[in-house]
Amino acid sequence: MAASSALSSFRYADSLVVVGISVCTAFLCEAISWLLIYRTSTYKSLRSSIDKASKKLDTMKSTSASSSSKKPSSSSSLSSSSSSSSSRAKKMDRVETSLKDATRELSLSKFKSGAVVAAVLFVVFGLLNSLFEGRVVAKLPFAPIPLVLKMSHRGLPGTDPTDCSMVFLYFLCSISIRTNLQKFLGFAPPRGAAGAGLFPMPDPKAS
Repeated sequence: MAASSALSSFRYADSLVVVGISVCTAFLCEAISWLLIYRTSTYKSLRSSIDKASKKLDTMKSTSASSSSKKPSSSSSLSSSSSSSSSRAKKMDRVETSLKDATRELSLSKFKSGAVVAAVLFVVFGLLNSLFEGRVVAKLPFAPIPLVLKMSHRGLPGTDPTDCSMVFLYFLCSISIRTNLQKFLGFAPPRGAAGAGLFPMPDPKAS
């Protein structure tokens, strides 16, 4: 009881509670993801395929760059070089296609855990919102720009722009803690899957 009252009177008690709950939520979400996705043979196989395809594509690109820097000495060598570069381009296209397909399948495989994690985050956010609604949980070191101020000062009384709401602090903790936790645990997305997903950007070579 004494410890509880001491914590409640502590200046940064609300901030520590929000950060602590964010850390616990991040661990819980990663545990759910491991249980449903990361430990499965399908995920391990897709991740291995993406890593191999990514390394192979990097090697092919570096080889292609070094070959293109060499100037042919005759017309016959020019024809041979043109044929070789065309063959390399086709092989690179095949590797890129397999990489995109594997990345898309990996994104699809995460749907199940994604739905469960979203439900957990929704429940935690509702709990925090009920506990800290209308309360200043932290102080910002500067006055944020108007766009950020709408979130950082959301639901708070007064006009002090350095007042920080639970929503903003929880948002910052969520995007920073879980991302670094995934890297620490080795659950970060494969390097070759960066920027790819279910709806990849159009390939400029196709146009």
